[in-house]
Amino acid sequence: MTVVHHRYATVRGQRLFYREAGPADGPTIVLLHGFPTSSFMFRNLIPALADRYRVIAPDHLGFGHSAAPPADEFDYTFDALAELTAGLLDQLGVRRYAMYVQDYGAPIGWRLALADPGAITAIISQNGNGYDAGFIPDFWQTVWNYHHAQTAETEAAVRSALTLETTKWQYLAGVPDETLVSPDTWQHDFALLSRPGNDAIQLALFRDYATNPPLYPSLHEYLRRNRPPVLAVWGRNDPIFGPDGARAFASDVPDAEIHLLDGGHFLLESAGGEVAELIRDFMARVTTRH
Repeated sequence: MTVVHHRYATVRGQRLFYREAGPADGPTIVLLHGFPTSSFMFRNLIPALADRYRVIAPDHLGFGHSAAPPADEFDYTFDALAELTAGLLDQLGVRRYAMYVQDYGAPIGWRLALADPGAITAIISQNGNGYDAGFIPDFWQTVWNYHHAQTAETEAAVRSALTLETTKWQYLAGVPDETLVSPDTWQHDFALLSRPGNDAIQLALFRDYATNPPLYPSLHEYLRRNRPPVLAVWGRNDPIFGPDGARAFASDVPDAEIHLLDGGHFLLESAGGEVAELIRDFMARVTTRH
């Protein structure tokens, strides 16, 4: 049985939780989770990779078991979350690594890559967006409205993302067999979303999401210049980030490997075994090149 360690580190005065497994001298894969979850989303993927790779999966500040200082005491931005992640990896002695990005993990990962291009050995994007083409307007319009003007009406609309109903929807929408998804997932996430003050944290990050699309041109230039190996493995039925976001990687990395699987936003819950095999095959080939 794979041994998974559950650890804490203090980075820039903030207590961060992370899961770690695998050989200390193995190639490193950093798993960056999305909203509204935590490293809990990787609980099954970590053992599937840890026989060969050192796997590190942090909880972003304000998520999971990491500290969640009030939004009026910490400036919750994607820049800040990326800086904390970089600090954690530095403490752990991680200098080069492949990154797996999903949802919020993508803008955090893109910032890490832009800050230190030579550190990235490969990119695995599982519904982790980096292109305007990936946005599904039916979902994103309420967020865009909130970016344009913070009013009682626009805030109420985005607050719907913090409900149990929407959290469950994120897990089940687009999944061909809903019985494959454990109710533990959305109940776990909703319990953490419901902590006092966490709504203000999430609203701050909703607002700061407006800083992410302007980074895309720099991301695309980084991809063209550095040509990191890219694996895009997406749930094709994701109602938040559509499959065009996966296909778009090929415009900057022509040999990007793109797999559209029958699933939704949290693809690991319904097709985790298939995703793990794709990652293992991909990493076995690209690790020899980097």
